[in-house]
Amino acid sequence: MAWLVRDGEVLASVEPAEGRAARRKGLLGRDDYDGVMRMKARSVHTIGMRFAIDAAFCDPDGTVRRVVTMAPRRVSLPELRATIVYEARAGTFREWNLRPGDRLEVR
Repeated sequence: MAWLVRDGEVLASVEPAEGRAARRKGLLGRDDYDGVMRMKARSVHTIGMRFAIDAAFCDPDGTVRRVVTMAPRRVSLPELRATIVYEARAGTFREWNLRPGDRLEVR
């Protein structure tokens, strides 16, 4: 099992979305989600989703560039410097006080 960590603090379990099909599906078809999904992307969508999500766009070294909350049926603007996006249930990143400039890593 992999864990999302910030400054030595374990935040959540991480589910990787590897491969095109897994990235396309993301959190679709779920009624809720406990944890964080990690995928290679510069933008995300919530079309067909049953709940709102938080998305954290990170650059290659894991630094958070932008954090957004997205209602269902939305498409994010691309974050050109991002290579990784973490998705969680809406409100999760606010609970963690996740902000641009934070550095995330998976252990």
